[in-house]
Amino acid sequence: MSSMPKEKSVTVHRALVLMLTYVVLAVSGGVVASLLFMPAVFGANTVARAVVPSLQVEGVDFDVTSLPQKSIMYANDGTTEIAQFYSQNRIVVPLKDISEPMQQAMVAREDRRFWQHSGVDVQGVLRAFVQTYLLRGAQQGGSSLTQQYVKNVLLMQAIEDNDPIAQYHASEDTIARKIREMLIAVQMEKTYSKAEILQGYLNIAQFGINLYGVETAAERYFNTTASELNIVQSATIAAITKNPSNYDPSVEENQAEAEQQRNIVLDLMLQEGYITQEEHDEAVNTPLVDTLDIQDVQVGCQDAGDYAFFCDYVVHKIENSEEFGETAEEREKLLNEGGLTIVTTLDVDANSLLMEEARNTIPADDASGMEIVMASVKPGTGEVLGFGINKTYDATSDAASDPTKTSINYAVDMVDGGGTGFPIGSSWKPVNLIAWMEAGRSINENLQTTTRYAQSEFDCDGYNGGSTIWSVQNALSSGTTNPESPFLGLVRSHNTTQASMGAIIGLCAVADTATELGYHDAYTGSTLQESTSFTPSMLIGTVNVSPLTMASIYAVYASNGVQCDPIAMTKVTDKSGNDIDVPSANCHQAVDPEIIQTLAYTLNQGVVRSDGAGGSAQLDNGRKTFAKTGTNGNTYVTTGGFIPNEIATFVLVGDAQGSTAIENISINGVYNSYWDGSTIAAPAWRRFMNAYAERKQLAIDNDYGQASSKYTATSSTVTSIQGTTQSSTTNRSNNSNSNSTTTNSTDGTTDDQDD
Repeated sequence: MSSMPKEKSVTVHRALVLMLTYVVLAVSGGVVASLLFMPAVFGANTVARAVVPSLQVEGVDFDVTSLPQKSIMYANDGTTEIAQFYSQNRIVVPLKDISEPMQQAMVAREDRRFWQHSGVDVQGVLRAFVQTYLLRGAQQGGSSLTQQYVKNVLLMQAIEDNDPIAQYHASEDTIARKIREMLIAVQMEKTYSKAEILQGYLNIAQFGINLYGVETAAERYFNTTASELNIVQSATIAAITKNPSNYDPSVEENQAEAEQQRNIVLDLMLQEGYITQEEHDEAVNTPLVDTLDIQDVQVGCQDAGDYAFFCDYVVHKIENSEEFGETAEEREKLLNEGGLTIVTTLDVDANSLLMEEARNTIPADDASGMEIVMASVKPGTGEVLGFGINKTYDATSDAASDPTKTSINYAVDMVDGGGTGFPIGSSWKPVNLIAWMEAGRSINENLQTTTRYAQSEFDCDGYNGGSTIWSVQNALSSGTTNPESPFLGLVRSHNTTQASMGAIIGLCAVADTATELGYHDAYTGSTLQESTSFTPSMLIGTVNVSPLTMASIYAVYASNGVQCDPIAMTKVTDKSGNDIDVPSANCHQAVDPEIIQTLAYTLNQGVVRSDGAGGSAQLDNGRKTFAKTGTNGNTYVTTGGFIPNEIATFVLVGDAQGSTAIENISINGVYNSYWDGSTIAAPAWRRFMNAYAERKQLAIDNDYGQASSKYTATSSTVTSIQGTTQSSTTNRSNNSNSNSTTTNSTDGTTDDQDD
């Protein structure tokens, strides 16, 4: 918008305008209207000084750039549109970006003497007065384009302030309102140039049902921009303002009337010399329907298609982040009116492939009623690439009675629009191995294991387990493997070895590592130490976590130990092009790279070894695979894994509401009495990762996962649960008669029995 001109001096003409306005309104409005003017206003040199106090409207900004504008959300390429948000569907554009025919059409239609008058069209007012009050004909307004701009701004401000009284006064059909508009219009033209006023009106006027501003109208009706509007298109749009509901040409029943109104505008343009007779005739003879290219009006995540779940995640991030305002109300208003350009982290390829894989694995209407939830993160950046959910996003009441629809993104935390979190089984176990190495231990130590552990053996500063017995067993076996190293304990996914590790280093060490990796409770946001999950069974995945948090944790494994908080946006600018701070990923080196490389080596061995638990996750083309499956009893099955420095993905399958067991059922036409991570979650993970690697042409680099000798030293001794050296390899038993609890879960052919 051009800079404001210097204040114009009060001319005799302007004084005459005010005097004539007074005469007209005094005759029609009587004594009440007369009281608004004092004798001093008739002095040409004192007019401005006398009326200025009455012309100022507190809290109202007539600058066009202050108008509510819609915000647009984009994918990470900055061009793929995800969604639009607005209370008033508007894109503000400068006058230079509005075609000359559009400017001319609007002036011809609304105020043909716009360029000559000083805010009030005296002839128009007199004509309206005579027609309405003396001849008792149809009521006419006689409002100038400037007055209409004033009316629109006052009404908009009243709506913004949720002030019904102000809304009434801004639109009431009274002489008092007219006087107010005239006074402000005169002052407007002292402050703004004609071009600026025309620019403001073209951006604030209503051009259809919840459609504001000429740029939005051009896009809606003709799939073009305001700068490209031709004569017939301009006349069509200019005609709408008189009656936005009845002249909206996108409504089929309106089209005959809309064409007639368009032709009236063309007649007026010809009359004013804006177009030639030939241009007029050609335009009039063009059927309206042949000129239209109606574009769907979309608003919010409801209309975002397969981007909807990600869209909803971004909206929650905006509403929950102080960067966008001090209160939730301020943030929501900024989103709907601030004209934001929001560039998100969504990778179109990743999100599309995730949604496709989710639906292919378990159709939304599958009789099993099971959900599959997938989340992917870019390692080393925290950028959330996309989600896969086998449901259709629907935030309306229809979702309550349609199991194929939901507005809950089960991939994220509750505060971000998700559920309460899930226990994930053995896909948790890499956390234990990192904690083990951070305690200075070798992954090849031989550990004595058992199936019964006094919870007091896991005591540490912050945890007191008492004398209760924790009974734990491995999949397909009621016994244990003894002795067994932490390396083989992860490769084979044996619960008993995880328990032994936890008893040796203490539960707090594992919880501290989890926090280090970015773990938090999906329901409360708390750390493990602060949650009800802080018990020994957390060692085999009885935590409460979202798939996105787990994808983010696996991204630490994929980026040589760099931990980043998940982020949804990389750049946000306001309607003036100014940057708004976005939540930071806070990336930092959280884990020693040698530990991560040793973990990656172990994860890969769990996939490629014949006794490994994750063989169903093996990627194509000889690509080194790093993945871990998990099963939480008969409720949820999972798989997490990554391609180094490229993508980390976590998959969860089960009944998100927790009411149906994932056993003895058919899923997508396949029956299994026993479903685990390797039978459904891992294959879905593998198919997606292969498809993404192919789509992105990711290079195969198999150097990742070089175990460090610092953490792989071999030992001929057997370490007991208490850390002392044993000469025997027999199972350690605990004969305590205290109350005991049993933890069961399963995963893979040699995996675990996790709770």
